[in-house]
Amino acid sequence: MKPAHYVNGAFSTAGPAFPLRSPIDGRQVGTVPEAPRALVDEAVTAARAALDGPWGATGVEERCAFLRAIADGIEARFDEFVDAEVADTGKPRELAATVDIPRAIGNFRAYADLSYGRPDRAYNTRVPGWSGTGEALNYTVRRPLGVVAVISPWNLPLLLLTWKVAPALAAGNALVVKPSEETPSTATLLAEVIDAVRLPHGAFNLVHGHGTGAAGEFLTSNPGIDAIAFTGESATGSAIMRAAAQHVTPVSFELGGKNPALIFADADLDEAVEGTLRSSFTHSGQVCLCTERVYVERPIFDEFVRRLGEKAGQLKDYGPMISAEHRDKVLSYYRLAVEEGATVVAGGGAPSFGDERDGGYYVEPTVLTGLAADARTVREEVFGPICHVAPFDDEAEAIRLANDSPYGLAATVWTSDLSRAHRVAPRIEAGIVWVNCWNLRDLRTPFGGVKASGIGREGGEYSLDFFSEPVNVCIKI
Repeated sequence: MKPAHYVNGAFSTAGPAFPLRSPIDGRQVGTVPEAPRALVDEAVTAARAALDGPWGATGVEERCAFLRAIADGIEARFDEFVDAEVADTGKPRELAATVDIPRAIGNFRAYADLSYGRPDRAYNTRVPGWSGTGEALNYTVRRPLGVVAVISPWNLPLLLLTWKVAPALAAGNALVVKPSEETPSTATLLAEVIDAVRLPHGAFNLVHGHGTGAAGEFLTSNPGIDAIAFTGESATGSAIMRAAAQHVTPVSFELGGKNPALIFADADLDEAVEGTLRSSFTHSGQVCLCTERVYVERPIFDEFVRRLGEKAGQLKDYGPMISAEHRDKVLSYYRLAVEEGATVVAGGGAPSFGDERDGGYYVEPTVLTGLAADARTVREEVFGPICHVAPFDDEAEAIRLANDSPYGLAATVWTSDLSRAHRVAPRIEAGIVWVNCWNLRDLRTPFGGVKASGIGREGGEYSLDFFSEPVNVCIKI
């Protein structure tokens, strides 16, 4: 399957090609077309025409039927999607088969269910006004925002793409999607599924390419874009916000994180260690929700560090970094940590396998201790399989340490004290706080971050609210 653009119902490979490499062994496995500005503009024009044509005339029931058909289409090609996800990202096959692809299917079905029969709000009121007192019927309807640009990242390519595409289509918008240049394959497969279900041409458009000075910038700066939904790193989000400001374009951002875990002395230590191992090293730390800062109450600090270090050192089935550039970035933080005075409990370098993986982009799962709170390795998002463990002495200090970050995406709290859990969780400056678990997600609940971790919330009604505009109608009786 060769990556291709999909614009106004037609596939193409317009534009110069750039190499697509396997993160598993570094080999070039294909090429990706770089969308020229003219093609991006054509996609925006096609989306606008779809809104003025058949797609704009569809009712919510018909849109929900399309979403269910797309879900069925992905499910019918399940193994192809898994193969493409693994080839692009290098993640373990089990992870793609049990998380990424099933949740992508679930996104389309969930938003079909949430949107079907969604009620309008009506108020029958008597209000005084400059035109005199009178009875009026007020009701609120929601209309689509219009043409929405969706830009998705490389770590969970299909899952995070569908997390935006499903509610945006459910709300009646027309889309221009740009996936990461590192992971184009599942987006192309999704376009094939959408084409097969005969979604009106122009309602979904796909362009490939890079960001700055390329397809991403062409898309976000296009005056025909009515909203931008983006998941990715905070620096890119800032650049997109500057572009959006030119036209006062609304944005929904899910950005980076430097997520804390608080391990209290009364926690189930076995569960806390296993949970932190998972939250720090799933997908080799390349998940925005992963834990990079671990704070442990002092009475159990040494034992926790010993256990976590042993288990991290025993990990074998982990994937590579997405690219050679990202691998080098993560390894530079490993070196920086040592320069800043860290003790390396586990990992700290690049593994040697003695097979083709030595040409890939692997780094070791790494556990550190001993760094000051203002060390760069503690402050800056690494986005790799790394965590730093530090002690705390009381609840107030734990909360202060957790909040001492420019980020605020997610956090975990490990304790057997129910009162403490309810007391601590709301005081952590993060969009989501897990207690005695990690990444347990209900699609209906709000998801997003505070501070440098994002703007707005996704999930359930929150996504549908972003992708639609409330319009109040007032009729004098």
